Amino acid sequence: MRTRTPFTCTVVLVAASLLGAAGCAGNDPSGDAAADTAPRTVKPVAGCGAGGWTDPSDLAPDRKPARCVKGAPAPQPLAKKRKITVATGTLSAEYVAPLQVAVAKGEFAKEGLDVSLKVLPTPDALPLLAKGDVDAQWAAPEAAVMNGINGGFAIKWVAGNFSPDPTSKSGLWVRLKEGESADHVDMAGRKLGTMIGKGSVIAYPMDTSLKKHGGGLDRISFQQLGSADVLTALQNGGVDSAWLLDPIWRKVDGDKKYAFLGGQPVGEPLGGLLFGPNLLNKDPDAGVAFLRAYIRTVNTYFAGDYKSDPAFVAELAGLMKTDEATLRSTPSMRMDWEIRKGTTDRLQKAYADSGVSTGDPVPEDKAVDRAMYGEAVGHKP
Repeated sequence: MRTRTPFTCTVVLVAASLLGAAGCAGNDPSGDAAADTAPRTVKPVAGCGAGGWTDPSDLAPDRKPARCVKGAPAPQPLAKKRKITVATGTLSAEYVAPLQVAVAKGEFAKEGLDVSLKVLPTPDALPLLAKGDVDAQWAAPEAAVMNGINGGFAIKWVAGNFSPDPTSKSGLWVRLKEGESADHVDMAGRKLGTMIGKGSVIAYPMDTSLKKHGGGLDRISFQQLGSADVLTALQNGGVDSAWLLDPIWRKVDGDKKYAFLGGQPVGEPLGGLLFGPNLLNKDPDAGVAFLRAYIRTVNTYFAGDYKSDPAFVAELAGLMKTDEATLRSTPSMRMDWEIRKGTTDRLQKAYADSGVSTGDPVPEDKAVDRAMYGEAVGHKP
């Protein structure tokens, strides 16, 4: 009899919760889960122009992310103020900083939005998003999300978050055996320590890196560890390899006992904003307003090397409740609100390889909506 891994069980349980939520949404007489097919007017946006949109099929590592001028797109306050709750797994990670800055600097308030950030584990937040109990989630199109969409509920990935700086070494690290080097490592049969299960978006870059070295998600074993334990397990031999995040990888960088095998693709965000039925269908004006404030925050505060500004680093450290030295120890992220073409297809291939997906692959147009951030920057399809 086949034994389920803890990761598989987690994905199945979350998917079951989501499917239940989808059923409730489908019976909601308010019609929040039904698609709003009314065409929306897209007007040019001052300060955004051609630079505010890039071709989604451009996957070049040196692709410059879309940018508008500082302060753009300008606020367009809603006629009636709207409260929005955004679920996020953490407030201490750097990739969440644009949301925190948007709240602190009043960018959401300028749109007539009262935004609260609520820390919730992803498995707890997804059913709430599907039911409309929270409006948005700062997460990723993970396996449980795709399985839930297959079940018929209204959740879409509507904006990206970041891609790593080319010099970042956040990703897959291995402790080298005798005779091995970074160019020649046999990963088959190794034990990998990670906070992230097979159903996470990190499965995609992880699978790519493993296959370059004779591995693959189906040829290694996983050990789920707490964030403080991953590095310790790698160093003391509890695991052979580990997925190390910023800035933890700095602890082994330069040590010849370890090698970096690869990380998230440069130029391709793997997460960001998920909208549920409230902002997708019931109140898309508020959804576009939210994205407008988020995009304006990126253009105003995160457009380039934001860590070159000591005062801003100090402000970020305060918001994230971390020390400035830790924040400065890694390069600035490339904050990027756009979603690349085919990302959800590549993610689902990794989920299938690891055995955590159910049903047929979800077509991109059922999982991704670029129209809302396109409207925010004035891009007509």
